[in-house]
Amino acid sequence: MTARTIILEKALSLRDQGTLLIDARTPAEFADGTIPGAINVPLLDNEQRHQVGSVYKQQGKAEARLLGVKLVSPHIPAMIDAVLEARTEPKQPVVVFCWRGGMRSGALTNFLNLAGIPALQMSGGYKVFRRHVLDFFAAGSWGRLIVLRGLTGVGKTQLLQQLRADGLPVLDLEALANHRGSAFGALGLGPQPSQKQFEALLWDAMRFIPPGGYALAEGESRHIGRVALPKTVYDALQKETSLWIEASLDYRVKIILDDYPALDGLKSEFIRPIEALKEKLGKEKVTEFLQLLELGEWKKLVAELMVHYYDPLYRHTCPGSAQRIDVSIEPEADGLLRLREAIREALARTPGPD
Repeated sequence: MTARTIILEKALSLRDQGTLLIDARTPAEFADGTIPGAINVPLLDNEQRHQVGSVYKQQGKAEARLLGVKLVSPHIPAMIDAVLEARTEPKQPVVVFCWRGGMRSGALTNFLNLAGIPALQMSGGYKVFRRHVLDFFAAGSWGRLIVLRGLTGVGKTQLLQQLRADGLPVLDLEALANHRGSAFGALGLGPQPSQKQFEALLWDAMRFIPPGGYALAEGESRHIGRVALPKTVYDALQKETSLWIEASLDYRVKIILDDYPALDGLKSEFIRPIEALKEKLGKEKVTEFLQLLELGEWKKLVAELMVHYYDPLYRHTCPGSAQRIDVSIEPEADGLLRLREAIREALARTPGPD
């Protein structure tokens, strides 16, 4: 039996319509990067794939295929059950892919069809999807990115969330990276996606920003924690007029304490990021920070970090007056209204040169 195949573009279109995508590769391959929304139903686990690969190199293709059949056969019912459990409705179709659209996805597609689950195989596999993502970023084929900037703690992320709730298009880079983009940005969060998966998630968000359209984003460094923005995306963030958000130190401290897990039970997680500041601030200042941490003086600690570390580090990101629109967000009741007006003004301006 030969599995019926479809091309990547058709698979992605079906995905957008609710089709379930199944990645038949190993858990390790899946963790390194997959098509957003896909689930992992591995035909072989990490060790089994290594075994089959070793036999292929040492004994040949026929022996490797025979070993693969022996390893896979006992687990076919469990694979089918995993797909049945993942489907959101009884007749939901599925599309299966592996690395190159070869034997693994073909075999799983056939097993599913034999079990009465309509399944298609994606030709080219994850390899062609990865090329699709890289080509997208290389071409830079998206609309404008209107950038919110400001010193740490002005609440750029919260502002973006409010604007999104009101129906404005938002590209939340920190949410995609699962990192707040600062020295303490990983605190209280789970692991970040791999670089490949971050790029896949970013592609999945940016493909909905059409040329001629726009999205609001937060100004970021090239690196957000351990992942990096594609160069074309980072460059796009530098071209536009920036909305420079301004707020008092007291306001910023409050925002930080709301956003970060400043809890006595998590004190130990703050020690390492604070100690990492010795090279920039010196041992004496870091010792002061650690003492405030030990005493639970959260407000004072945050204020000191702002004044001595964050503000000097990020003040240089403020563009010249011709490239920015200043927006004070205090009092909060009027701040969002002023921000909306600034967005309209930014959209009326011509973007900077490429």
